[in-house]
Amino acid sequence: MQETVVLLHGALMTGRVMTVLARRLKGCGYRTALFDYPTRRRSMRDNAQSLARFVEGLGAGRVHLVGHSMGGLIAATYLLDNQATFAGCVLSGPALKSDAAPPAIVLAFNRLLSLLVPTAPVIQLDASAVSRDPEVVRIYMNDPLVFHGRYSSRLVSEMTATMQRTLARAADIRLPIMLMHGEEDALASSSGSREMFENAGSEDKTLKIYPDLFHEIFNEPEQDQVLADMSDWLEAHLP
Repeated sequence: MQETVVLLHGALMTGRVMTVLARRLKGCGYRTALFDYPTRRRSMRDNAQSLARFVEGLGAGRVHLVGHSMGGLIAATYLLDNQATFAGCVLSGPALKSDAAPPAIVLAFNRLLSLLVPTAPVIQLDASAVSRDPEVVRIYMNDPLVFHGRYSSRLVSEMTATMQRTLARAADIRLPIMLMHGEEDALASSSGSREMFENAGSEDKTLKIYPDLFHEIFNEPEQDQVLADMSDWLEAHLP
């Protein structure tokens, strides 16, 4: 049976941006399925439940999960209690930690704000931090399908809580897992991937930290090497 790879995009992109990755995987003989979720209008739990229905609807046998950025956070959260469905997982720049996280008192205020005014806009991501390639940044900044506004207090509050909860339960992840991260990622800290790698319960785990690379490692000048690393890992885990 053909191997299936489910792709989860990040918050600063739409599923369309993952097509280069999908094409590469199809060229390697994989069936790809893109899970395009409305991150800004639904809770993290709702997105995880939608992923469950999506995977079930595929009717596939062996499935690998590839999540990028917020998609990596949703993938990791889902895996905590739903690993039996998957043969393995790749997390690319997962949003598990942020070096730019505000002080604790600000986070506490945001939690209160999320209860009172859940749609209040609070944080805007810097699109210039996605890649060292100016053309990639230009495309992001001019893409009408990419969200350029501020993220709501509810989403920020849920993401923060989910990051902490997921890392605290890293030992529960026991399936084969690969973590990939740019060392200079200013949107999702590589320390989150390091912590997940150190604490994951899997005996089959791989960590790739790429010096100098920004957040979108598949859209950096070194993308061919990054894509090759991932496809090699997937191929090594074929039956």
